[in-house]
Amino acid sequence: MDVPVWQRVYEQIDDPNFVLISAAQDTGGEAAAGPIFDAAGATYVQVIDQDHVISQAFNFVNVPSAAWIDEHGTIVRVDEGTYAKTHEFSAGDQSITFGTDVYTPAVLDWIANGARSRYVQSAQNVADKLRVFSVDEQRADAAFRLANLFRAHGQAAKAEHYWNLAQELNPESINYFRQNLTLSEEGSAGASFRARREAYIREGKDYYRPLDIAPG
Repeated sequence: MDVPVWQRVYEQIDDPNFVLISAAQDTGGEAAAGPIFDAAGATYVQVIDQDHVISQAFNFVNVPSAAWIDEHGTIVRVDEGTYAKTHEFSAGDQSITFGTDVYTPAVLDWIANGARSRYVQSAQNVADKLRVFSVDEQRADAAFRLANLFRAHGQAAKAEHYWNLAQELNPESINYFRQNLTLSEEGSAGASFRARREAYIREGKDYYRPLDIAPG
């Protein structure tokens, strides 16, 4: 959803030393995710991550999330809800708002000021934000990739078995849940998704890790 917004931000930055990499997580591959990048005319680096490898590497609970990596290869921010702006849409008689307008200015400040940016976090702060995988979460990752492999080779029963196993082993994963919804008629932003999001909010769970960037 934020692909065209980030394209405008990228054009605004216009700095050859800044690299923006956007990874679309979708087991549908190029056929599913490619048209989104194409429609936005994206000129930054685009990756289609069919096995959710990037989210698994950083243990993101949901997307869009991001890591800021400086010129030395050091992570200076990680694992936050990273919409480029506030979004609002209607669902029946409800108005749903999500995202934030403070994240993009923080990115621009970091690009301009580097290590001096007030948004750069200490190594300890970054380390504290990195989620540690449990054994079951690691097993879930393996099961998820096996499901994708079997689906790609037309073995639907085995794909379904490992798909369900992944969600049983890691039921808190919004990534798995949303990917599963893309294969349904309602898609990944329908009633089931909204109900799951509202349940997370009621239960005080991290639907996204809270963004600790103050307005202004």
